[in-house]
Amino acid sequence: MDVVLSPEEEAFRQEFRAFLADKLPADIAEKTGNGFRLAKADHVRWQKILHERGWMAPNWPVEHGGTGWTPMQKHIFDEECAAAGAPMVIPFGVTMVAPVIMKFGDQAQKDRFLPRILTSEDWWCQGYSEPGSGSDLASLRTKAVRDGDHYVVNGQKTWTTLAQHADWMFTLVRTSDAGKPQEGISFLLIDMTSPGIEVHPITTIDGGVEINSVFLSDVRVPVENRVGEENKGWTYAKYLLGHERTSIAAVGRSKAQLKKLRGIARAEMAAGAPLSDDPDFARRLAQIELDVLSLESLVLRTLYAESEGRPVGAEPSFLKIKGTQVQQDLTDLLMEAIGPYAAPFQAEAFREEGWNEEPVGPDYGPALAPLYFNWRKASIYGGSNEIQKNILAKMVLGL
Repeated sequence: MDVVLSPEEEAFRQEFRAFLADKLPADIAEKTGNGFRLAKADHVRWQKILHERGWMAPNWPVEHGGTGWTPMQKHIFDEECAAAGAPMVIPFGVTMVAPVIMKFGDQAQKDRFLPRILTSEDWWCQGYSEPGSGSDLASLRTKAVRDGDHYVVNGQKTWTTLAQHADWMFTLVRTSDAGKPQEGISFLLIDMTSPGIEVHPITTIDGGVEINSVFLSDVRVPVENRVGEENKGWTYAKYLLGHERTSIAAVGRSKAQLKKLRGIARAEMAAGAPLSDDPDFARRLAQIELDVLSLESLVLRTLYAESEGRPVGAEPSFLKIKGTQVQQDLTDLLMEAIGPYAAPFQAEAFREEGWNEEPVGPDYGPALAPLYFNWRKASIYGGSNEIQKNILAKMVLGL
C-alpha cells in the first residue's frame, strides 16, 4: 500500500515523524486516535503548533505563508498526521476561503484575513446550503440588498459546520434576480458577531452538535467585505468547491482507518478463527485496500497537475465520490468486525463531563458506532454524490 518515495521524500517523512513524536500533544493524539470528540481549544492548540513550525498551510503559496512543499510532501503530511492521531486542520479558513481570497480578493482583504487564518485567531464557517438549496445551490434565496456602503442580508443557512465557534462566515447571497440564477450571486465575508445573526444547533444521528442553522435578520455587511465583483460569486464558489472536494477524499484518514480495520480483523474471532481468515471478509477487505490505493494515485495525479498550473477538470468530483464511498465502506466493515459491540452507542462513552464508567467491550469499540453514523453524511456534503455524477457525465461523457 505504500507509495515508493525518493531518498529526499523519505528523509522528509522521517523529519515529520520526529516532529509529530515531539510536538503532537499526547492527550490530543489519544482523543483523535480513539475517535473521541475534540474541543475547539484542542484544534487551536495543534494548529498553533503547526503554525509555529511554518507548516499550517501546505497548500498556500510561499509568499502568503505556505510551505513550498511538493505534492508528495503534502501527501506525506496528510498521511503521517492521520497515522499519528493528529487532528485534521479545520478546513474552512485555510483550505477553503483562503484560496478564494488569494485569487479573487483585493489586497486589503488579503492583508486583513490571511494572517489571522494562519494563526487560528479567526475561525471560519461556510454559509452555502439553505433549506431547499443544497445540491441545487444556485436556487439559494438569502438576499443581500445594497444600502449605501453596506449590504443588508436576510435569510437562513443550514448544515453550517462549527458555526457555533466561528468568528467569520463566507457565504453566498443573492444580489440580483435578473438572468440565470447563477448570475445573481455574490460572495460575502460576514462577521459572526454582527447584530441579527442567530446560531441554532442541529443534533446529528451520532449525538454530535457540529452542524447548525444560521439565521440572518437585517445583518449589515460592509461592501468592502464582498470578494470580487457583485453577481460573480458563482465563479468563486465553484473555485472553492474544487478545493473542498479534493480534500474530502481524505486518503490519509482512510489509510489510518484501514490499518485499524486490519488489526481488528486479526484480533476478532469468527467461529473460532480471526476474521481475516474468513474468505468473504478477506475479499471485501482486499477490495477496500485496492480502492484506497487507486484513490491515493488519483489524489497524487491531481496534486501534481495543480502544482504545474494545469487546469483540474473532473477529478475533484471523482475524488469526492470515491473518497466518501471508501470512507463509508470502511465503517461498514469496522462495524461488522466488532460484532455485538457495534450495536450499543452511548454519547457518554465519549468521556463527557460526569461520566465515570468504562464502556463495555474493547476500548476501540465505543467510537466506531458514532463514526459510522457520522460518515453517512459524507456522500451528501460538498455537493451530493448524485450531483457529482451528473457533473462527471457532462464533463467526461458530454451528456
